[in-house]
Amino acid sequence: MMTRLHVRGLRCAFAVWIAFSASAAWASTQGAGATTCPSLLAHTLPRLQDEKPQSLCQYAGKVLLVVNTASACGFTPQYAGLEALYARYREQGLVVLGFPSNDFAQERGNNKDIADFCQNTYGVKFPMFTKTAVAGRDAHPFYKRLASEAGGGPRWNFHKYLIDRDGRVVSAHGSTTSPQDARLVKQIEQLLAK
Repeated sequence: MMTRLHVRGLRCAFAVWIAFSASAAWASTQGAGATTCPSLLAHTLPRLQDEKPQSLCQYAGKVLLVVNTASACGFTPQYAGLEALYARYREQGLVVLGFPSNDFAQERGNNKDIADFCQNTYGVKFPMFTKTAVAGRDAHPFYKRLASEAGGGPRWNFHKYLIDRDGRVVSAHGSTTSPQDARLVKQIEQLLAK
């Protein structure tokens, strides 16, 4: 014959089992829609504005246009086109990622100077990171991987890599390809439509 103590213990165990099952079911539904991080994006870099670490994994599932930038370059006005591209397609899933670099001796300011210049001169709102080596032996591992997958690294400022939603490099575009280039825009639109 069961005593009250046994019944109370069974009720308690049953309540714990129900709570655990509900928790596990909730966790499985949360993970179902989550996007895994492609290995290309498995890097953390400091944000330009405040130098706080940012995981590139937060951009998994987005179409990315990765650009090495500089403030004192003949191509610097491309900042305006990059910002316009970002504003136009951001809601559809495009993210422009800017990486200031002094590899070509045209980005000598510190991170605060660069952030102020980008904001005040071109109204840049797309994500930017602190000064980063993008070419040669000292290139950041993210840029080494981009160069490996695209068949070459940046030869100058405002080199662009286009990455699909699955984290694969689709194409690379040299400095002379403007952000409004019809072929580049068409490629972005095709990737966004997938």
